[in-house]
Amino acid sequence: MSETLTCYIDVKSPYAYLAIEPTRRLARQTGVTLDWLPFTLDIPSYLGSAEIDDDGNLISDNRTPHQWRRIKYAYMDIRRIANLRGMTIRGTQKIWDSSLASIAILWAREQGKADAFLDVVYAPFWRRDLDIEDIAMINTCLTEAGVDPAGFEDWANGEGRAKHDNLRAEAEEAGMFGVPSYVWQDELFFGRDSLTLIRQRIIGEAPDWAADVGIA
Repeated sequence: MSETLTCYIDVKSPYAYLAIEPTRRLARQTGVTLDWLPFTLDIPSYLGSAEIDDDGNLISDNRTPHQWRRIKYAYMDIRRIANLRGMTIRGTQKIWDSSLASIAILWAREQGKADAFLDVVYAPFWRRDLDIEDIAMINTCLTEAGVDPAGFEDWANGEGRAKHDNLRAEAEEAGMFGVPSYVWQDELFFGRDSLTLIRQRIIGEAPDWAADVGIA
């Protein structure tokens, strides 16, 4: 039986989106099983919040100049990587409440379809084609992923919400603060860049840092 690499993600995180395929590649190379779990970020608590309209005009804003510099650089860097990989990542127009999508990940996971659900929710969200706060749209995504959505709405408002909240509290208590985060044999790792170290932990070989950064 293969061992499990637990992967924490949030649909509203472009960093998590960029990490999905490299994480899957690591699993294929090492034979580990991936267990996708949600960790819903509270972005306003550390980066403030803002909202823009369809024309790019600022509607509301409580960010400091420092926070805006961080946000603008982050998206510039994200797009560099996305462009190399043929991915579309458009800046969001507001800070989304992604908890419903996170609960849907848990629902899909219970049916063994979490991986498939990621494929139908991430890409349209980052093209601005998906409202992740809309239960009807989330139900459609579940169906497209081969997940039975019957009963999901009630579950999301009750047991699923409680499971989501408890999972997030447990992750924070374990030291988690962002996504993508990984847990391998009780060791916590943060960020896509940590996949090289995780691979070393799994296969027991020293990481090839030169090859990892493309200079070998």
